Amino acid sequence: WTWQAGGKEKDLKRLMDVKNKAPAEVQITAEQLLREAKERELELLPPPPKQKITDQEELNDYKLRKRKSFEDNIRKNRTVISNWIKYAQWEESLKEIQRARSIYERALDVDHRNITLWLKYAEMEMKSRQVNHARNIWDRAITILPRVNQFWYKYTYMEEMLGNIAGCRQVFERWMEWEPEEQAWHSYINFELRYKEVEKARTIYERYILLLLLLTCRELCVKNWIKYARFEEKHGYIAHGRKVYERAVEFFGEEHVDENLFVAFARFEETQKEFERVRVIYKYALDRIPKHQAQELFKNYTMFEKKFGDRRGIEDVIVSKRRFQYEEEVKANPHNYDAWFDYLRLVESDADADTVRDVYERAIANIPPIQEKRHWRRYIYLWINYGLYEELEVKDPERTRQVYQACLELIPHKKFTFAKIWLLFAQFEIRQKNLQAARKIMVKLGFCLKILTFLHSSLLCPQVLWKSYIDFEIEQEEFENTRNLYKRLLQRTQHVKVWISYAKFELSVDGPDRLQKCRQIYEEANRSMRNCEEKEERLMLLESWRDFEKEFGTDSTGERVRKLLPEKVKKRRKLTAEDGSDAGWEEYYDYIFPEDAANQPNLKLLAMAKMWKKQQVIKEDDETLPENSPPAAEETTKQSVEAAASPENRPTTASSRETVAETEQESTYDDRDDDSSSSSESEEEEEEKKKKGGERKESRSSEEDKE
Repeated sequence: WTWQAGGKEKDLKRLMDVKNKAPAEVQITAEQLLREAKERELELLPPPPKQKITDQEELNDYKLRKRKSFEDNIRKNRTVISNWIKYAQWEESLKEIQRARSIYERALDVDHRNITLWLKYAEMEMKSRQVNHARNIWDRAITILPRVNQFWYKYTYMEEMLGNIAGCRQVFERWMEWEPEEQAWHSYINFELRYKEVEKARTIYERYILLLLLLTCRELCVKNWIKYARFEEKHGYIAHGRKVYERAVEFFGEEHVDENLFVAFARFEETQKEFERVRVIYKYALDRIPKHQAQELFKNYTMFEKKFGDRRGIEDVIVSKRRFQYEEEVKANPHNYDAWFDYLRLVESDADADTVRDVYERAIANIPPIQEKRHWRRYIYLWINYGLYEELEVKDPERTRQVYQACLELIPHKKFTFAKIWLLFAQFEIRQKNLQAARKIMVKLGFCLKILTFLHSSLLCPQVLWKSYIDFEIEQEEFENTRNLYKRLLQRTQHVKVWISYAKFELSVDGPDRLQKCRQIYEEANRSMRNCEEKEERLMLLESWRDFEKEFGTDSTGERVRKLLPEKVKKRRKLTAEDGSDAGWEEYYDYIFPEDAANQPNLKLLAMAKMWKKQQVIKEDDETLPENSPPAAEETTKQSVEAAASPENRPTTASSRETVAETEQESTYDDRDDDSSSSSESEEEEEEKKKKGGERKESRSSEEDKE
């Protein structure tokens, strides 16, 4: 074995060492290879000679060899069910039914859930006319595998072919206990109908419908309700069929209405020549099904009116379709008052009073969300039309009075009112010969107008006037006029809210350059507010700019705005009473903007000079008081201040100027700290000075005021 393996390795190595790698002169295509393979398949070997068995001994030898071969195959792999089936079928071909039955039983012990095995076993018994054995096998199969519908179908078919109707019905009943699929129920119903058992078929339908109701399967439920009704119609039970449709409509209610159910119901009534019923069904369905789900319903309704209706009926179809469209519009936007006006005109032309009132009540329930008169102008006409409809069309004075009163209670009279509604109410009372009520209404109108006049005189200011003018131009979409108004207003005032409103206006105008325009306004506002004393307003502008860049800008533009934001610093300042005396100190917050700090290069030098001046004042005080501080510290402080103020230490080059600009913020903090420290020392010293007199205190305070 070692020599042979080594020789094979040498041969393989020799084959792999190909010296000439050039393409062969004669090339073989894939087509040639396939053709040769096909030709070689045709060269079949002759079949083996047929073996003829002449006596019983040869037959027994043949059976022994075949059984041994089958048993060997089964012994090699017991789980291959095809070997068992071939073995059993071979025994069946030899009429060895008992042996074949034994083989099937052995196979079921191996895999009792194999469907094919059960089917082959039962078919063998039926071919052999072993009915009881076949029943026994089907009973075992449906007991072990009750969800395999094929077993039930073949079992019921066998019983029906044998004429055992009662046994077949019993099998169906056992099957229905497992709540099978839809086709199984219809098979049971068709079985009963083949033997003219209509009442039993109706009972099965009722059981199946009840089962679907419990399972809440809506689609299957609708389809089977329709099948049930058609079953009743087919067998001449028209009243039963109508009752089934009515039960189905009642079951689904108005929340889960289905277009197909109403179409089938209408066609049923149409075949019975009940045309008025058909119209009622179509109208009822169209009032409750959304438009996008009722296309087939509209189509069938139109075809019905064209076949059996008159001009009035066709107009009803068109009106129903338009009503559907208006319903969709007002559902999408309840505050679209124009859609409500169109809808009301439609229902007023072709509807009863209750329907019109219902639409009016739905319309006036959509109160404007903002209490501004311009938002209420269209809404108030709904009330006016409602009152006129009740007075002129329905001729119901009491209800008309209720409409006007409800409208007046709803209007916020302290902010605005509508004189038109007061006048219409008063004129209505005059037409009703109720002069006393009309006089009271006019008195209330005058009182309301007086209140509004007082409120407007106390509240109306130039800012409100400008704002109203600008809002008016925006509503008219006169954007160029709006820009001119903003520019005129900014010439009068530089208030930060005006700038922010101007920027937001440019952002709201659709256009390719709206972001650039908005950014330009923020930049212009920032430049104009650099000299503004109200630093909080400038901070408000930068924060609004920052929010704009955060939502619409890029990282670079946002970083640019963030660099412009100020730093919040806590400071202290001296307070003076009304009589000129010292009222102490108070803390406040100040904002240091980077742009302002860059424009003050000498801030550090001025801060040092201020500190030196304060130290001089302290020195003068110490000369009159006992010596407490060492002289070395005073000399050091004086030398440091003089050194800082000397011309040699002043920054002259560009780099030194940048250094001063960078340390400018630190100087601000040093100045603040010096102020706080000096203030605390001065408070202790002032108590000692009060004992010696107030003359020196007045001279020192005057010098500090000059600083």
